[in-house]
Amino acid sequence: MTEDDLMKNNESPRLTSGEALKDASDLYEVERRAYHAGRPGFRISELQISPTQTVPWHYHNHVQDTFYVIEGRIRLFLREPKQEVMLGPSQTYSVAPGRPHLVANGGDRSATFLVLQGIGDYDYVPLV
Repeated sequence: MTEDDLMKNNESPRLTSGEALKDASDLYEVERRAYHAGRPGFRISELQISPTQTVPWHYHNHVQDTFYVIEGRIRLFLREPKQEVMLGPSQTYSVAPGRPHLVANGGDRSATFLVLQGIGDYDYVPLV
């Protein structure tokens, strides 16, 4: 997906919500996914995405996503309010529960990042 495609998607009207899911790992492809910690109400996942991969538009009802970049760059597109955030190694950003967001690779090589999710019951609500 090109930068223009991502910006176009970011400027479209509010998308409609899908059903809240407990596991969204089969909804989108990543180069690598690992789970480092998990307990009731909190988990830490590691994702590696290629320059063309994204984590599609979604939100979480009860948990905050905190992104921590290990390698490469990621771009977060957010709504309500509309915002774009670029993160590089050692940088973090938190997305509040209920705020729609899309995660894209912000560079020309793979990006690896942690997602700390909590505190609360995890769900993933895709926007279609």
